[in-house]
Amino acid sequence: MEESKQIPVDQLGQKLLEKKKVSWNKKYRKQYGALRKYLQNHPQIFQFSPDKNKVGLKEKYKLQFKSDSQGLDLQSPSQKNDIQWNLEKTPTRLEETSVGCHWFDLNDSKVQPIKEEDIEQQFQGKESAYMLFYRKSRLKRPPEARGNPRYQIPEHLLNEMNAANTELQKKRVECDSANNGIDLHLHLSSCYKFYNGALHPSLTWKESVLDLTIDRRKTLGDLRQSIFQILESWEGDMILSNAKPLPAGLHLYEILDGDELTLDCFGLADGADIFVWNGKEVGGTKVMTGPDHEPVIINVLRLAEYNEGGKGQHFTELQHIFPCSTKLEDLHRALAPSGGIILKNGSGPDREGKNWEVLLEEQMKETIRSVGLTDGCSVLILDSHDQSFVNVSSGNLTAFTYDISWLQVKNFCGTEDEEKHVKITATIETVMSDIKMKAIQELQLDEELASDSCLRPVSGNGKLLSPVPEDYTVKEAELKMGSLLGLCRGKAPTSTQLFLYFIIGHDQHMGPEMEIVVEETASVKECLNLMLEKSGLSGDSWHLRRIDWCYEAGEALSQENATLKELNVCRGDTLVITEGKLPPKGFLKIPIWWFKPSSHMKHGENGLDQVNGLACRMDDLQVSPAGDSPECIQTDTDLCYAGSIEIAGEATLEDLKMQAMTLSCCQEHVVPLPTFLRAWTVESKRPGKLLRHNKQQLNEYKLGARVAICIEPLQKEENLGPHELLLRVQMGIPGERDYYDSVDLVWDISKECTTWSLRQRVASHYCLPVDKIEIAKYFPEKFEWLPISSWTQQISKRKRKKKQESLQSAPYHLKDGDTIGVKNLLLDDSKDFSTVRDDLGKEKQRQLALEKKKSRQAERLQDHVLSEEKLNTKQRKPEVALSINVGVFR
Repeated sequence: MEESKQIPVDQLGQKLLEKKKVSWNKKYRKQYGALRKYLQNHPQIFQFSPDKNKVGLKEKYKLQFKSDSQGLDLQSPSQKNDIQWNLEKTPTRLEETSVGCHWFDLNDSKVQPIKEEDIEQQFQGKESAYMLFYRKSRLKRPPEARGNPRYQIPEHLLNEMNAANTELQKKRVECDSANNGIDLHLHLSSCYKFYNGALHPSLTWKESVLDLTIDRRKTLGDLRQSIFQILESWEGDMILSNAKPLPAGLHLYEILDGDELTLDCFGLADGADIFVWNGKEVGGTKVMTGPDHEPVIINVLRLAEYNEGGKGQHFTELQHIFPCSTKLEDLHRALAPSGGIILKNGSGPDREGKNWEVLLEEQMKETIRSVGLTDGCSVLILDSHDQSFVNVSSGNLTAFTYDISWLQVKNFCGTEDEEKHVKITATIETVMSDIKMKAIQELQLDEELASDSCLRPVSGNGKLLSPVPEDYTVKEAELKMGSLLGLCRGKAPTSTQLFLYFIIGHDQHMGPEMEIVVEETASVKECLNLMLEKSGLSGDSWHLRRIDWCYEAGEALSQENATLKELNVCRGDTLVITEGKLPPKGFLKIPIWWFKPSSHMKHGENGLDQVNGLACRMDDLQVSPAGDSPECIQTDTDLCYAGSIEIAGEATLEDLKMQAMTLSCCQEHVVPLPTFLRAWTVESKRPGKLLRHNKQQLNEYKLGARVAICIEPLQKEENLGPHELLLRVQMGIPGERDYYDSVDLVWDISKECTTWSLRQRVASHYCLPVDKIEIAKYFPEKFEWLPISSWTQQISKRKRKKKQESLQSAPYHLKDGDTIGVKNLLLDDSKDFSTVRDDLGKEKQRQLALEKKKSRQAERLQDHVLSEEKLNTKQRKPEVALSINVGVFR
């Protein structure tokens, strides 16, 4: 078979679709399968090319399929399956018929005959936009068809055309009405009142306005007639005026006159406002019309008085409405009858918002409009007292409005006018000495007081803060609008001096707060001596510390020769005079506590002995609970203060232990070597962080200046590695809500720190099956036990590699020294880990919380009863900077 007689297999389906008007998959696939498979199943008819990509008919079937050009449906001789094949697309030959009865499809550049039954199918769907019919020009129409386009057109087509023409005419009318129709808003005078220079509806806007739609080509007389028809009860003349809504209200302009003129001549647009009235008055009030009488809303600002304005407001603001033709002299007379000056805000869309200008005397004959005052503009009224802010000669405001402020001053000099407040107006550049002089004058005090007084800010709880230097401005003093200042005796510190508070005491007891003024160039030692002299103390066993955010003694000022300025000691800071000399530079002074463990069991005693002991006493348990002996019952741990040591920061932990062994309290215990001691930091009056590595320097632990060390004696040497966790494990007493003495358990967490690993370690320690124990962590600060669940989640194969959560993270946060409670389910099936001591602790916490709540309620009630003007004698802890030291985590 020739290669040219074959066609690609993937094009054969398209050929079939063009021939049969239906695809293979839609009509034949369900019955005969895929097209390629069908061709392969009939090798006696079809022949594939060597690469199996093309197919053709075998030689003996070519003649049969050529006869398809005569319009016959050819089928496979082996199967009559209604599948027709035609490999060559040839135009269909039409039978010879009479001239003029043939249909032809003229598709752009291609013309071919078409059957009549195929026309409907050919010209349908979205692809067919239109269809044109042609006839031969030689065909002559009969005489009755000339000039009659409806000749021999079927009746149903004529009806459709008539309906379409009627709909088209209707749409043309609607379009013409929409293009020329306008909606007018009619405002009736009977629904309006005139006040504040404008018309305002007496009813709602919807009830006061009538909407009317009219053709713009109609005349004014037609509009008036339409309004008369709507308002049947109208009496007298009807005047129509153009109206415009303004911020102040509705304003009237020109009267519409000339009934013969069209509405388009008046420039009435869609949505225009028409006011219907008698042309003279509204509600008995004469109405001024026209652009010269447009009402303008002006914001009038005045400096706020002591008890005026909201919080943080500099001004009181009121709105006034004036006609735009009002003269400035009339405006001045209305707003400032007692004298003063007026400043206008020249702000606009293209100018800055705080450009204030003085309205000068020669401008008083001008109108509001001529000087540029429009809706929303502001004017500032300053009386004679406030005119000091204005340079009238230059016509500008010397201080911007956001710089103008006022302060309150209260007399604390012990005179009769102690409770009197005065308001002092100032700018951010006003010097404090000027404010003090104004306050003395306003309070009518002796002017000699100016040389022996100062201004001190008063906090919200009534505490007098540090005096403000007199050469400071309001901005430099960081005073806010309306701040309360106290006029007190004593000279204010200069800009090179520091006003400091100081307290004598320690963490357990704080003395009264005292005040002192020192030079910022004074050294720490000089400042300490001045404070000791003022407080009546003597000796050299004192040092200074900063106050921390908990209002407790914090960081020590160890550099005695450094100046206060170099150490960033600021005005108003609080220092604490603490007893005791500071250690030399590079040394640490560390309090040492001796840890008395509660366990009377020998360290390292095997847990099997405990279990065996319990098993031996099981018979006794049925009569009386085991462990009746008080020495078997766990008691509280205790810390005993042993003294303090001074040690270099470069010393090792082993050196610290050696020096701690020399203390008298520690000498009572026989400790052969430092490795028989365990060192902890003290946190919340209990052991905190475990210090490992005897050869590590103390500076590397980042202990801090206020650290305390707790020393615990051991029965044998210990050298814990970085991945070993020290836990205190205690077994529950069967039948009782109590525990045997705790024992130390070292757990290697280098591989994993999971629940299963810990259960295995505890079970191995007590020689018990893993599934026969329950464990829980104890939180002593809450008196609560958190069970460490033995439930293991079923992990799918895809998630087997997912890392299990560590017990060192939430919610357990397991660390060195934690107490782990153990329940032996072979002897006791109770899973309640709490003890009687826990119940008592929770009850005590509940009572303390209840008492604290009652005291807070009493304080709030007392604060409510006390007058806001009276100063609260209770001193509030001041806010100070928070410093956080992050240690080195292993």
